[in-house]
Amino acid sequence: MLITPTALDPVMLVELSPRGDERGYFMRTYDEEIFLRHGLQTQWVQENQSLSVVAGTLRGLHFQRGSAAETKFVRVLRGRIWDVAVDIREGSPTFGRYVGEELSAASNRALYIPRGFAHGFFTLESDCLVAYKVDNFYSSADEGGLRWNDPALGIAWPMGNGTPACISDKDAVWPLLSATDPRP
Repeated sequence: MLITPTALDPVMLVELSPRGDERGYFMRTYDEEIFLRHGLQTQWVQENQSLSVVAGTLRGLHFQRGSAAETKFVRVLRGRIWDVAVDIREGSPTFGRYVGEELSAASNRALYIPRGFAHGFFTLESDCLVAYKVDNFYSSADEGGLRWNDPALGIAWPMGNGTPACISDKDAVWPLLSATDPRP
């Protein structure tokens, strides 16, 4: 398992290392000791999974406020996505900046997204299955989001025609960064 900083520290790219033979492979997908050595969260309270049937599905940008803020550890079980984390930490020198990484079942790459970041992803294939661990319980009262196409964020989503093939009504109308209070 190799953990490296992305262009937006403290978001980390985690590269998993399958060991294979004629039967297939074995792969450690999480290791508390390695995470601790890198100063990362190790106490997870939920593991969630989402299936996006249509290629070009956009989910996000989501976050939780206050004491409900979450760290996420995201990996793809099937398919390929472009995963995005946006810094929404008040006073951060990188506030409003984002990092995007392609994650896939084939690449065995995962993204560690700490509290204080909004998260979303765009499916690059049909039938994408995404799993993510979180370190806090979901609270609908503390749920927030940012508009996926907020010009202030300038996210270069990898969609050819400029609009997602599929997006929830809720995700389509989240407020712009300038009109929301994202304080975690």
